[in-house]
Amino acid sequence: MKTREEALSRLGASVGVEFGVNGVRRRVGVEGRVTLLDWLRDELGLTGVKKGCDQGACGACTVLVDGKRVVACLMLVAQCDGREVTTVEGVAGVGEAGAVQDAFVRHDAFQCGYCTPGQIMSAIALIGEGRAGTREEIAEFMSGNLCRCGAYPRIRDAIVDAAGGEVG
Repeated sequence: MKTREEALSRLGASVGVEFGVNGVRRRVGVEGRVTLLDWLRDELGLTGVKKGCDQGACGACTVLVDGKRVVACLMLVAQCDGREVTTVEGVAGVGEAGAVQDAFVRHDAFQCGYCTPGQIMSAIALIGEGRAGTREEIAEFMSGNLCRCGAYPRIRDAIVDAAGGEVG
């Protein structure tokens, strides 16, 4: 049986991870307990990934991992081995993502802007998942992304617009 000290020292052990970030392959050695959120911000300077609650409750740190949305504060870098991570910096103005960003601007779907990167990443995934059929569906599937300013109606309008629906 391992002692508590041995277990804790293993958490700090370096783990080799190879994965993509915004289309660039990376091979890194990182402590096993480092979160994707902290690594993206501290090592790559990708500050579009916001640290909000650091508990998986606010969605400010939402990124895509293999096209699926995840909260980066609850994912370890070690879990990304062999995967592709996409941040808001990696989707700037590109295809469907550009349409989402443009719609957010058109509908003034942000106020302070702190939650906007996470909202955009969730909206991109939501549309990709085919879950932008109704405003109720959008509200349900965006419920993991909080906005302190209360811009929810405009966020929903932007998503409807970006998904090709009619904003009413």
